[in-house]
Amino acid sequence: MRSEKNNNVTRRDFLKIAALGSTGLMLAELNFGQPSNNKKIKEMLVYIGTYTSGKSRSEGIYIYKLNLDSGELKPYKTIKGVVEPSFLAIDKDKKYLYAVNETVEYEGKKSGAVSAFAIDGKTGDLKFLNKQPSLGGAPCHVSISDNGKFVLVANYVGGNVSVFPVEKDGKLGAPSDSAQHKGTGPNKERQEAAHAHSINLDPENRFAVACDLGADKIFVYRFDYSNGTLEANAEPYFQSKPGAGPRHFAFHPDGEKAFVINELDSTLTALAFDKTSGVFKELETVSTLPANWTGSNTCADLHISPDGKFVYGSNRGHDSIASFVINEKNGRLESTGHTSTGGKTPRNFVIDPTGKFLLAANQNSDSIVVFRIDDKTGKPGATGISARVPTPVCLKLMPAFS
Repeated sequence: MRSEKNNNVTRRDFLKIAALGSTGLMLAELNFGQPSNNKKIKEMLVYIGTYTSGKSRSEGIYIYKLNLDSGELKPYKTIKGVVEPSFLAIDKDKKYLYAVNETVEYEGKKSGAVSAFAIDGKTGDLKFLNKQPSLGGAPCHVSISDNGKFVLVANYVGGNVSVFPVEKDGKLGAPSDSAQHKGTGPNKERQEAAHAHSINLDPENRFAVACDLGADKIFVYRFDYSNGTLEANAEPYFQSKPGAGPRHFAFHPDGEKAFVINELDSTLTALAFDKTSGVFKELETVSTLPANWTGSNTCADLHISPDGKFVYGSNRGHDSIASFVINEKNGRLESTGHTSTGGKTPRNFVIDPTGKFLLAANQNSDSIVVFRIDDKTGKPGATGISARVPTPVCLKLMPAFS
């Protein structure tokens, strides 16, 4: 294996090797960090995670500014030297940012890492604090408990999830717990073993929910909010359809519905959630693709509009955002069509807290494209605004103040 300096083997490399071997932020959150004079927020800072290996020219984490009136996107700062910061998370108080380092070896072990940064309250700049091994290869998702005391990580190649306590200064402590997934699926190239792809907490932070692409399962853990431990739920997982490949997950603002986007069969599943038992029940599964599409495609990200009326998913291959209306009563989905992302491979996207703009990160065309969302139909529309960023794969927003 390469040294840490050059060890930029990522989950992408893992997938290539495997193939060769086989031939919402809610609107209220705008108030966090707001100055005492109640000055109107005009801009958002956009933190951009990237891949730094291979042909990428990325230097680390990029920071842009988004104008909430015009949708204009301008470069602001670059945090250089961060290795493979493919997914980011910002704590509720906007003091700290955490980034996975998506490698398969760290300090001589089969592990990636997770890095902690302090956010400058005046400039939005990032100061590196420390780094911990993620306890599994190719960490690809990170989230933070509402109390800011714990960071949760999903390790793709490791097929496991891990929890890290946050110290008073924002640094990450030694892991407080981890859980190993088991299982396989019918796709021999992608589902030969468990591959944890995301981990999220329910709105009350009582349950941790981990999508596993390899096992075709959504694992559910009881999460101890005080000591950061995971305990398998009485009903330990939701079984996805064979070959679905559950990837990313989002709870509806009402806390009683949830949605998962399935990477391998290009579908989106609506779920009912029992807040007491932590049990999920399928409401409906729909395709994210047009009926006449015959090309290859994999899904990546999903988000719910701040008002809870719409859900969106990204298609890689069709290179689009699929839009759906959420039935308020039964949680079922009605397609409102597809919007081209204006680039290739939209791995990630984000909706600003006002629900006005959607930003799509096109990984393989080095672009971030801005769309304006129609407040009646929920459909994203082209603005003509875009920015060039090397291999953008994660977007996170927080208010900026001038």
